[in-house]
Amino acid sequence: MSGGEQLIQMANDIGNFFRAEPQREDAIAGIVNHIGKFWTRRMREKLIAHAQHGDRALDELPREAVRRLALQAAAPRAAPAPPATAGS
Repeated sequence: MSGGEQLIQMANDIGNFFRAEPQREDAIAGIVNHIGKFWTRRMREKLIAHAQHGDRALDELPREAVRRLALQAAAPRAAPAPPATAGS
């Protein structure tokens, strides 16, 4: 099994866990949160690249989660707010 195939399998396993959520949106949010929190940036990027090349082995819920992760990764980061100064 290649690295990409292993990541697909792991994403599907996570999807199977969150499939028990009664609301589809909660399941997808749970998958996004789990992958975002526990997977390295490199793993996420590899999964996204693999999924964007049309891998049909990725189940529907993790596929949507990966699409959302890709959107997050492509979104520009907001600049942090400047620190407050004393007396302002």
